[in-house]
Amino acid sequence: MSTLIFYAVPAFLALLILESVLTARRRMRAYEARDTAASLAMGIGNVAISLVTKGAALGLFTWLHQYALFDIGVSWWAFALVILGDDFCYYWFHRIHHEVRFFWAAHVNHHSSRHYNLSTALRQSWTTPFTAPIFWAPLALLGFEPWMILVAQSVSLIYQFWIHTELIDRLGPLEWLFNTPSHHRVHHGRNVRYLDRNHGGILILWDRLFGTFEPETEAVDYGLTKNLDTFNPVRIAFHEWAAMLRAAVRARSRREALAYLVRPPGWSSDGRTLTSHQLQQAAGARAGSLG
Repeated sequence: MSTLIFYAVPAFLALLILESVLTARRRMRAYEARDTAASLAMGIGNVAISLVTKGAALGLFTWLHQYALFDIGVSWWAFALVILGDDFCYYWFHRIHHEVRFFWAAHVNHHSSRHYNLSTALRQSWTTPFTAPIFWAPLALLGFEPWMILVAQSVSLIYQFWIHTELIDRLGPLEWLFNTPSHHRVHHGRNVRYLDRNHGGILILWDRLFGTFEPETEAVDYGLTKNLDTFNPVRIAFHEWAAMLRAAVRARSRREALAYLVRPPGWSSDGRTLTSHQLQQAAGARAGSLG
């Protein structure tokens, strides 16, 4: 893990305390003690696990770099390109972690809070450190130095901290290019129209290009389509892994079992539960019939 994250931790905590004071003064229900404690526990667990997995990721990137297509080297423009490349990789990492249940099982905990504040940014997965590195492998094959890839990942993570707040409204023209608190509030919404939208890290450009952008047009209801009733970090971290494996074990065939792993979250063979796309189609059909 890049030391940038460790340097940023004191700033994270200071800003978290400042936000909690400001929201309390405005009588906003942004924080709940048990929820914040769960988010912090998840963050600490993620950091501890990443201390090991980042070493493995660095090894993977170093091995792949031997077969690089280009000798990009180290320069100001190389850093600019690796930040852009990292953001592109992050978009697909994030999108696929929403659209494939196996990966969603690793990512879902970040969406499990019913609150939206800076502590939510720290509610990081204990299993995405294992599922994530392959999404950044193309950068090493292109020719970016492995340590530069890790630095770019840290820059992205630091940027994404401040967008987890309700204190900042719209940011004018910046909304067209950059991921902002407004865009990311949408991403954390369980409103049907907001499901699986705004996957970008630093830039919202990718969502606009690939059809996953949704503006904030209605009040956001935070959390999961089926919310958890626990603040236990172990259950938060592994509840979806357990649910996914139970569904696969109970499947009527190997093909159906595989479908429970690779189809979108919410897919079921009997239609008792629905994917986000199916929910949105149903909502659109209801709206059309009312119109």
